[in-house]
Amino acid sequence: MSEEVSFEQLLNDSFKTIHTGEVVEGTVIDVKSDEIILNIGYKSDGILTKNEYTNDNSVDLTTVVKVGDTMDVKVLKTNDADGQVILSYKRLALDRGNKRIEEAFNNKEVLTAKVVQVLEGGLTVVVDEVRIFIPASLVSDAYEKDLSKYEGQEIQFVVTEYNPKRRRYIGNRRMLVTAEKAEQAKKLFDTLNVGDVVEGTVKNVTDFGAFIDLGGADGLLHISEMSWGRVESPKKVFKVGDTVKVLVKSIDGSKIALSRKFDDENPWKDAETKYAVGNTVTGKVARMTDFGAFVELETGIDALLHVSQISKEHVDKPADVLKVGDEVTAKIVDFNEEERKISLSVKALLAPEADDNNDEVVSVDIDKAIEEQKEEN
Repeated sequence: MSEEVSFEQLLNDSFKTIHTGEVVEGTVIDVKSDEIILNIGYKSDGILTKNEYTNDNSVDLTTVVKVGDTMDVKVLKTNDADGQVILSYKRLALDRGNKRIEEAFNNKEVLTAKVVQVLEGGLTVVVDEVRIFIPASLVSDAYEKDLSKYEGQEIQFVVTEYNPKRRRYIGNRRMLVTAEKAEQAKKLFDTLNVGDVVEGTVKNVTDFGAFIDLGGADGLLHISEMSWGRVESPKKVFKVGDTVKVLVKSIDGSKIALSRKFDDENPWKDAETKYAVGNTVTGKVARMTDFGAFVELETGIDALLHVSQISKEHVDKPADVLKVGDEVTAKIVDFNEEERKISLSVKALLAPEADDNNDEVVSVDIDKAIEEQKEEN
């Protein structure tokens, strides 16, 4: 009996002594999807559950370790209800992670990590088992209501708040985005010149125009610069995300004015010949006023058919004899290329100068006609 006690004593003495909180090295002797068994040189093997291995519940432990692997672990309990030693890899990694995050915080280091959770108020990333929260207001340079697009993405950020006692770790991505855009803007303005034709992406569309992202700064494409023709609503022409080719019209400080009125598409470049005084033309009524009808001769070129030139007979209002969409054939009675104004007369075709009435065809000043109409109203 004494020999047996001595043998048992010798066996126990051959095992090392371990204490709660101690870091020991273990060798994997068995692994299941949710549990790892380690030989830690103690009289009992160590148990490492999935919950104590990682914060990622989707992990299958058989895919991350194999029998024979060695790993450092932290002792949580030396003798649980089943006489087992309970271990943790996650908490050891967390201790190391805290030091890693502290260094990154002090050095203002840019970290890269995958987004593991999207919350209503922000994003959660994990660095060395340390969960870092990035509030929605610090995700980008503009507030984003829907953060779902960041799910599973790797993002860069800096740690701007480090409080291990309260387990409060705050990340900031916005300052990196802002700094990157400032650098892009500098490069853009260093190379961009008036007259350049560039590609951009429609960022926002309003009633008065569209804002185009040029890759570092936004430019405004005003409704009046969207086409040589008339644009009723920018929202009917563009949508967010469209890629567009634009001309840099002007640069004023940080403001960039854009245009899609390219010179090679200018309908007025051959207008002097096509719409010379005396030529007969055909177009469609585009819009009506009390003083006349504007006839579209081609995209970008409208001509005024004054109420006095619609017919030989007296016409009170153009709407009495015309409507939008009607086709009209008339004679050019005035052409002003500098001011891009053309006046038409149907009466000149119906009552030429050589007839018995000897009617005189008059040239109509469009601006004057509009002002007279305003005064009457």
